Amino acid sequence: MENRDYAHVIGASDAPYENILASKCGLLTNYHSVAKPSLPNYIAATSGSTQGIADNDSPAAHPLAAANLFSQVKASGRQWRSFQESAPGNCSSATTALYAVKHDPAPYYTNLAGDCVSWDVPMGTTASGNFLNALNAGALPAFTFITPNLCNDTHDCPVNTGDQWLASWIPRILDGPNYRDGNTVLFLMWDEGIAGDRIPAIVVSPFTRAGVTTGTRFDHYSLLKTTEQLLGIAPHLGNAAGAASMIPELFTSGGS
Repeated sequence: MENRDYAHVIGASDAPYENILASKCGLLTNYHSVAKPSLPNYIAATSGSTQGIADNDSPAAHPLAAANLFSQVKASGRQWRSFQESAPGNCSSATTALYAVKHDPAPYYTNLAGDCVSWDVPMGTTASGNFLNALNAGALPAFTFITPNLCNDTHDCPVNTGDQWLASWIPRILDGPNYRDGNTVLFLMWDEGIAGDRIPAIVVSPFTRAGVTTGTRFDHYSLLKTTEQLLGIAPHLGNAAGAASMIPELFTSGGS
């Protein structure tokens, strides 16, 4: 999700579904972005560094050979997918009225080569498309990255629009075979705030106690480290190595 401070969502009347989710799952009350504007946050969350990026320019301006979470998953012998709502095609570098490549990190990594062309795909809708097909078939890969379009991620539209979008998709994810098998974690994250860098973050998993909250300071590097740990991937990339892990506070062996 995009460009909202913590208080724009948590406790806000126009985000009823997100607040239900926060109350029933895991809420991080002290989660922070690491940069401005959008793109360096997406790169940081997937490579452990902003890679020196301080703008929202295209992959042509920022071709990155850096190791990243996508390449780590591939190197471990597994697959990843990036489902991009309203993308005009696979691994698209184009920005349209609803799709922005700055919110889609995979096309920036040159070392993903042909995988991006096959695995970074248009999402589709709740009626049909790539994500719904994979979800219903229980065919989600080891790591899945999902970006709503520029309206549904609340970049260009109100918080309530994003709340309704999440309310239409997240129950489908939780009812899907992958989540019901008990081995899937859903991280609901924002890229950055508006007034500051404290942003909402919600963790949904079978091993996260209902209603648990933590005030520990986490950020996008913590997200990367936690994801790597859950996937059994090491070493941790860049700043993720020294970041706080969410696992001790938000995951238990017995679940809830």
